[in-house]
Amino acid sequence: MKAYARFTAPLAALAISTAAIAQTAPSEIEAHIAAAKTAAGLNYRATFVNLCFPTPFPGGARGAASLLMPRPAPDRGIWYASPYKVFDNFYWLGTRQHSSWALKTSAGIIIIDTNFAWATEPEILDGLAKLRLNPKDIKYVILSHAHGDHDQGVATLQGRYGAKVVMGAPDWDDTLKRAPDVAGGVPKKDIAVGPEGMKLTLGDTTIDIVATPGHTPGTLSYIFPVKDGGKTVMVAYSGGTLTGAFGTNGARWDEYIASQKRIAKAAADAGASVLISNHSEYDDAYTKARLVKVKRETGEVNPFIVGADGVQRYFTVMTEFATAAKLRNGAK
Repeated sequence: MKAYARFTAPLAALAISTAAIAQTAPSEIEAHIAAAKTAAGLNYRATFVNLCFPTPFPGGARGAASLLMPRPAPDRGIWYASPYKVFDNFYWLGTRQHSSWALKTSAGIIIIDTNFAWATEPEILDGLAKLRLNPKDIKYVILSHAHGDHDQGVATLQGRYGAKVVMGAPDWDDTLKRAPDVAGGVPKKDIAVGPEGMKLTLGDTTIDIVATPGHTPGTLSYIFPVKDGGKTVMVAYSGGTLTGAFGTNGARWDEYIASQKRIAKAAADAGASVLISNHSEYDDAYTKARLVKVKRETGEVNPFIVGADGVQRYFTVMTEFATAAKLRNGAK
């Protein structure tokens, strides 16, 4: 888990890192890395670089825990992004690094992920107002996982508007153990999603919530419909990306890989043609959101629509990277 993209440095080191793998890693590892790179293409280049050539967490592998600590907002020029309507009923409220979304239904709004506490007002609440959406209409907040860069705003939305919070059961267990003064506060337990997943229906919209443990024990991913010019388009939302410090724990790697295959199948079965990551730095949501209003030439579609093959390629990147990492770590 990284708070900000360090994209140029990993790219500069890419040739060196690739050479090192070629010299020291078995051919099987090279094959999986190559497969991930091919699947990434230009669509998911940032995902490939961040996964296969990660920048270490500050303070070590458990640095993600530091994201829960209260801290002042970084310089606004680094993270702030304006809100955008990207489909008829789907709105981006994220920063340049992390995604938050509003899904408008016939019976209210569902917020997906809530970013850091310091982004809640400027990105989510002010963003809704700029898009002429009323935060009082928020009925549910669903969280991909319990890390500060995705869940710090949830207690505010729950306490201020009475929104029901949906989270993976194991992540609820961890969240409720947090100190009361943790950044953003601690939400009250609402809806816990188990390994079987669940379907959440609000008005005319149903979200298929798929348990995808790995990034955290309770990571969730989603399949749901949006409207593009009145036409239904299916979205696959990837809830957790980096793997953490799995090391030689083969069971953790296998769990992560199985989760990617599970959400990939759910996406294929639903005919998903849109891929969303909870890190806008991974799927270029910040750039795509600004391109939505640009005049399209004949044959061009909404920039978020990558096609069924494009969606599957994303999960191929995830699976191949994790397989290579498992082998590189000597995990059994």
